Amino acid sequence: MSQTPIEFKGSSFTLSVVHLHHTHPDVVRQALQDKIDQAPAFLKNAPVVLNVASLNGDVNWKQMQQAIASTGLRIVGVSGCKDESLKRMIARAGLPILSEGKEQKKNSEPVDSVAVAAPESTLVKTRVVTTPVRSGQQIYARNTDLIVTNSVSAGAELVADGNIHIYGMMRGRALAGAGGDRECQIFCTSLSAELVSIAGEYWIMDQIPAEYFAKAARLSLKDGALTIQTLN
Repeated sequence: MSQTPIEFKGSSFTLSVVHLHHTHPDVVRQALQDKIDQAPAFLKNAPVVLNVASLNGDVNWKQMQQAIASTGLRIVGVSGCKDESLKRMIARAGLPILSEGKEQKKNSEPVDSVAVAAPESTLVKTRVVTTPVRSGQQIYARNTDLIVTNSVSAGAELVADGNIHIYGMMRGRALAGAGGDRECQIFCTSLSAELVSIAGEYWIMDQIPAEYFAKAARLSLKDGALTIQTLN
């Protein structure tokens, strides 16, 4: 038994980021509710981070927070805040202001490129799963691609910061580019997924074009929207 009542440990979780582009709480609430209604199994009561890079201090933050909470989404933090008055409102509301990885690099002190040697290798080994992925199981490939060579059952979830390859029947959920990389893709030899997502842009099963359903397909983002084509 541990001698201390608590213990801090580092960990990582996959969260959806909601980018707010409108200052009117009712407009945002309705847009969120429409998305939740499309994919309730994926979004209902989901923890989310709000990105407010497009907002300033003119927004009524209290009303905005209440509008978002009324949809059932759980706000765990706010990112992208550039306006000082908005930061104060968010802090008064008791929400943590988060710094994303790219933002931290941008704000850090410049590094003398001559004095710092580059690491010998930045290669991250691809995660490969050869066994069936059962309902209720989640596989997460952190900072790398995910390859599954077996079937993925309905109710199972594949999450990767990189690309996802499924060489079996895909009936569950596949979320590529979980860290925000919009260049990621999903490759599948038999696409019957409940949900597919790349960097937060997603389709539920009914939105997958019928001519690609249960076929070999490749999904990517084009002009910010999901696109699909035959996997040759």
